[in-house]
Amino acid sequence: MTEAPTIRIAEAAEQKALEALQWRASLENPGDRDALLANPDAIELPLDQITAGGVFVAERDGVIVGFAAVLVRADGQTELDGLFVEPTMWKCGIGRSLVEHCGEFARARGAAALHVVGNPHAKGFYSTCGFEVVGEHQTRFGVGLAMRKAL
Repeated sequence: MTEAPTIRIAEAAEQKALEALQWRASLENPGDRDALLANPDAIELPLDQITAGGVFVAERDGVIVGFAAVLVRADGQTELDGLFVEPTMWKCGIGRSLVEHCGEFARARGAAALHVVGNPHAKGFYSTCGFEVVGEHQTRFGVGLAMRKAL
């Protein structure tokens, strides 16, 4: 079994490093590459999201290997707003650890579920983490899967 990463709250000074990680991870998906390269503004991690304490960093041996961002929704539930793992670290349990951490964060704030609009190519990952498809959601780049994980 692979050692679980250390997860902590992101620091404002890490914004650009986290955006760079998001670029590396996102460009590894061939179906997303052209749209992202044509729309570089699509990758942005707002500083206020970091300073509000809603971004969590996964580290191994002091090196950032992934991050997740959460937002509180208008209905009081929590949205997994972003989840990215270094491509060289995919399938090492980092994404799952981040999902579990975000679920604990949401539960501690009274949420009954963690929601995500997932890219269809990530459906298998989210399903293995306990999410169920509850619908579709139109995104800037096409249809995403509206998914929910009961907490």
